[in-house]
Amino acid sequence: RNENCVCVCVSISLSARVNVGIVNGKQAKPHSRPYMVSIQNSFKHTCGGFLISDEFVMTAAHCWKGYPNILTVVVGAHDLRKSEISDRVEVKSYIPHPYYPFCLRQNDIMLLREKVKLNNNVKWISLPKEGDANMTTINHTVCQHKWGSKYLASQMICAHGHGGSCKGDSGGPLVCGNTAVGVTSFGSSECCNSPKLPNVYTKISAYLPWIHQIIRNIK
Repeated sequence: RNENCVCVCVSISLSARVNVGIVNGKQAKPHSRPYMVSIQNSFKHTCGGFLISDEFVMTAAHCWKGYPNILTVVVGAHDLRKSEISDRVEVKSYIPHPYYPFCLRQNDIMLLREKVKLNNNVKWISLPKEGDANMTTINHTVCQHKWGSKYLASQMICAHGHGGSCKGDSGGPLVCGNTAVGVTSFGSSECCNSPKLPNVYTKISAYLPWIHQIIRNIK
């Protein structure tokens, strides 16, 4: 089953502008993606991320280099250059997948525990339900041919698209309908949205048991 997915990413240019965009590169209306967050280190944007509840942000595991690196999460912002009403939230716990190898991109998924106040500009996005694992955007064989052993069909999703993932987009969601189905993991190191190398996303549905276990244990 193939579906057209919208790639929602935080693209940070040299002007530090948050461009919450879709695969055709058109900028979204302000605050139309209220689940998007900016993950920052020393007040500088490091990665994108997205709220999956008022207590958890989902992002890519490679966005955190381990202690003593301390991250904060900015919610409710659309353009980081402007003095908008937004909140900077301290990360209480860093929960990368236990089998994430720092030298590779397998299991490239992480939860950040925090606490945010939900409002019109700060909301969470739904995750897939168990059994919703049959969504793909590019044939797995094509991805494996392009990326070789780096691409694992059981854990990853491939996608092309103008205005796709670029530097600073890591950790942002791949969205189908109103559901986050992937976490931006890696793409071409040479250029954004390379026609030769499709962008790769961590497949959220493959990690639902782990995600639900973490959330249950916190509760």
